[in-house]
Amino acid sequence: MLMQAVSLSSGYNRRMQSLSDIMGNKDFGLPPEVTEIKEYVQRHFNVEVGVAVQERMIVITTRSAALAGSLRPHLYKLAKQLKTEKRLVIRIG
Repeated sequence: MLMQAVSLSSGYNRRMQSLSDIMGNKDFGLPPEVTEIKEYVQRHFNVEVGVAVQERMIVITTRSAALAGSLRPHLYKLAKQLKTEKRLVIRIG
């Protein structure tokens, strides 16, 4: 009886995948929108910004209100370039 329990548990372990096996196959790279926005701002304003992609919006975080004000007129062009329906939001922080 003990032998059966051991053989069952060893068969069970062979079929189970570890969390690293499951998650190792996933691509957790940055969404393309993030790199495009960061490159656009770097190219036009020579400043780094933070970008967070959410379900319905993309949040661009700047360090200064002046940059936020300068970036605002570019939002329509940027959204068109990204081909996204998500709302672009600028945050100062």
